[in-house]
Amino acid sequence: MDDTDVPLFPEAPAVTVEQTLAIIKPDAIHFADEIVEEIKSRGFTITQKRRLRLSPEQATDFYAEHYGKMFFPSLIAFMHSDDILVLVLAKPGAVQEWREMIGPTHPNKARQLSPESLRARYGTDQTRNAVHGSDSYFGAEREIRFMFPGTVTEPVYGGQLARDYLQAKVNPVLVQGLTQLCKQKPEDPVTWLAEWLLQNNPNKPLVEEPLT
Repeated sequence: MDDTDVPLFPEAPAVTVEQTLAIIKPDAIHFADEIVEEIKSRGFTITQKRRLRLSPEQATDFYAEHYGKMFFPSLIAFMHSDDILVLVLAKPGAVQEWREMIGPTHPNKARQLSPESLRARYGTDQTRNAVHGSDSYFGAEREIRFMFPGTVTEPVYGGQLARDYLQAKVNPVLVQGLTQLCKQKPEDPVTWLAEWLLQNNPNKPLVEEPLT
């Protein structure tokens, strides 16, 4: 396989690890350990995790799409009432699988249609429904960045595609660097190699902008 044959940004979603946002709400925070264990048992990887209490302003910004609806004031008051646990979950098809795991929005409907779901078991009503899940891939991107500013939310490549990418794009650079390291024999090989990789990174931007 020629280097140019390896897709740098592949189209097939089946080989990516997707991310979604999960929130354990105030009414279920005392069951957080149980819920987290169940999440792990379903094959999700928890890539980020934080416990916090939202301010009314933060809750309003997070649920801005519901502004003006009858339940909006009670939703904001509830989400501000106690701590929440926020998680970034990763696995193939994470958004849809997490939505299926938590069940329908209203716990009564969840108990009818999906009795094993988290909302069916831990929720009380449409507001106090135990957990939150992003409703789409793009919704997950926005929510993850809201709760974890600066997070990269692009899918992570896995399987054979990742191996092909490493073989074509990463390994040749490492081999070249290690070859130069053996020739140069610097006193501090780790620092020398790190600096060499920074200078010879094939993916570094053409114009470097300062971080703000």
